[in-house]
Amino acid sequence: MSAVSRASIDRFSSREATPTANEPFLLVVRELARAYQAFSAYSEAHVRQFDLTPAQFDVIATLGNTNGLCMGELGEKTLITKGTLTGVIDRLIQKQLVCRETLPENRRSVLVQLTPEGQQVFDRVFPAHIAHLKDRFDKLDASELELLTVLLGRLRQAF
Repeated sequence: MSAVSRASIDRFSSREATPTANEPFLLVVRELARAYQAFSAYSEAHVRQFDLTPAQFDVIATLGNTNGLCMGELGEKTLITKGTLTGVIDRLIQKQLVCRETLPENRRSVLVQLTPEGQQVFDRVFPAHIAHLKDRFDKLDASELELLTVLLGRLRQAF
């Protein structure tokens, strides 16, 4: 193989192996990030009207209609990191919206439950927030929502 053709092959191969700003998936990443930011801003502004942070709302919404969850379960269901979750629970306890109890049968397991006040907040805020989000999601028809669900699921599985 001549030096010229070898150099051409090497240059072509390195171009193929090196991602560039022209990668088609980058448009998807950008749009996904923008969609999430728009969703997050819309959702967060509504939740804050109820004197809750998004993380506090997430905990209350997750605990609603349950008899409580252990901290580990709560962390998995809310996607809040363990360190952050402890602070969120502390602040919800200060607001008297949740209580924390160490289980006698397993002292390493901590159960978090809504208080009666927390249940009232859930009963008032959760349906209002669902209606608030529904207003935006109603702009998409059922087939678009189904397609989005499938495609986002496939994207998640790719990672």
